[in-house]
Amino acid sequence: MLKVGLTGGIGSGKTIVAKIFELLKVPVYYADAASKRLYHTDADLMEKMKKHFGDEIYSSGQLNRSKLAEHVFNNPEKLDLLNSLVHPPTIRDAQQWMQQQTAPYVIKEAALIFESGSSEGLDYVIGVYSPLSLRIKRVMERDHISEDEVNARLNRQINEEIKMRLCDFIVYNNEEKMLIPQVLDLHNKLMALAKA
Repeated sequence: MLKVGLTGGIGSGKTIVAKIFELLKVPVYYADAASKRLYHTDADLMEKMKKHFGDEIYSSGQLNRSKLAEHVFNNPEKLDLLNSLVHPPTIRDAQQWMQQQTAPYVIKEAALIFESGSSEGLDYVIGVYSPLSLRIKRVMERDHISEDEVNARLNRQINEEIKMRLCDFIVYNNEEKMLIPQVLDLHNKLMALAKA
């Protein structure tokens, strides 16, 4: 079974691409959703969160997202600390999930595949590319935030051009090329690679 990463910068449309793969019956692991689950189910992660961010980070066993945001927003060191706490259990969780799958290939969708080091356990990585101006517009509309807030998020990810050069395949989500034919073509390539 092939283990395939799917990544792209904020607003690139990687979730849409992942959903198309799901329609093709490809199992998809969503790292962001998994990390949100692990904040509440992984006892070791919860202890580390309390140790570094204080007991008030949890209320009735639930992560207090606004408290966490107060700690990490505009504080790169605290954000790096948070990522160093949540990435290892999420990577482990993804590996366990992959071992349970029986499809010819599976996909791990994550914004920080390279930044987190999880690309090392993958056979291939697909990048979803969109022009910066389009990504900013999408995130502003989706999250109802200002351009400055979008740029602050973008600055926490590696440069998109560098990220795409690290990928084995690229899907262009630029409103010029149709997505479905690109994903179908990639699906056929991955099925062939899985059989080889």
